[in-house]
Amino acid sequence: MHESVLLTESIEYLNLNKSSIIVDCTLGYGGHSSHILKQIPNGFLYAFDQDSKAISYANKKLKAISNNYKIINTNFVNIKKEINEKVDGILFDLGVSSPQLDEANRGFSFHKNAKLDMRMNQNQKLTAYDVVNNYDLNSLIKIIKTYGEEKYAQSIAKGIVKARQKAKIETTSELAEIIKQNVPEKYRRETHPARKTFQAIRIEVNDELNVFEKALKDALDLIKVGGRICVITFHSLEDRICKQIFKEVSTLPKELKNLPIIPDEYKPKYKIIANIKPNIQEINHNKRSRSARLRVIERSR
Repeated sequence: MHESVLLTESIEYLNLNKSSIIVDCTLGYGGHSSHILKQIPNGFLYAFDQDSKAISYANKKLKAISNNYKIINTNFVNIKKEINEKVDGILFDLGVSSPQLDEANRGFSFHKNAKLDMRMNQNQKLTAYDVVNNYDLNSLIKIIKTYGEEKYAQSIAKGIVKARQKAKIETTSELAEIIKQNVPEKYRRETHPARKTFQAIRIEVNDELNVFEKALKDALDLIKVGGRICVITFHSLEDRICKQIFKEVSTLPKELKNLPIIPDEYKPKYKIIANIKPNIQEINHNKRSRSARLRVIERSR
């Protein structure tokens, strides 16, 4: 079963009180949400998810704690549309949940044979099959290089295009094998050669980076003074977006830095609170936490 990464730290940094209004943008299987709900008996929790299986599981878990919550069955990109009040805390946990990875038929994992799918929202049209079989060479190179930060993006993309000319690439195993055949022998020994390409295709299928950037900017508007946003990322691209946005909103404009007195209306509205990684115990206990990072920002005025 899925274990929430940086659970203790993220709950602590949300600074909860009994009446907090909190948004969990990534409900998943209810790991963070259930802990939050226990600590806000007079508050309210809004939780977003687009995976019907996860919602069904988490709903039972939350119901056993309290009724002070609402599950919103949509992508968190719609946070501003769905939440009509200022809130005390917002949490993003951007990891793919273990059950999604472990459920072979979802097609997220290169370890299990399944149809190429990778959709977080199973009602959307675009799947990994479409990306792998229909995107042109340059688009594939760009996706694998940018979203996967894969140094062999070009040879992998060429291998995919060559293979699909003979027959459509249908499964995760076929794709993993094609990737393997198109990277150097040494690289295969270092790590699983399909990891970065699979990540890249998943990000493309779910438009993850654009969705996150928009949602994070909207989240900043929804937070009350004194409220906090906690973001758990699992790879450098998401972390870079988070770091950049947090820096922009918490930094004084250059032209004002040398003024002896800064008028209040020009001071940043936010301040950075934390930037932490899992401790060694958590990494040893849960290997999936090794690339995680938690960033926290607070609205100061």
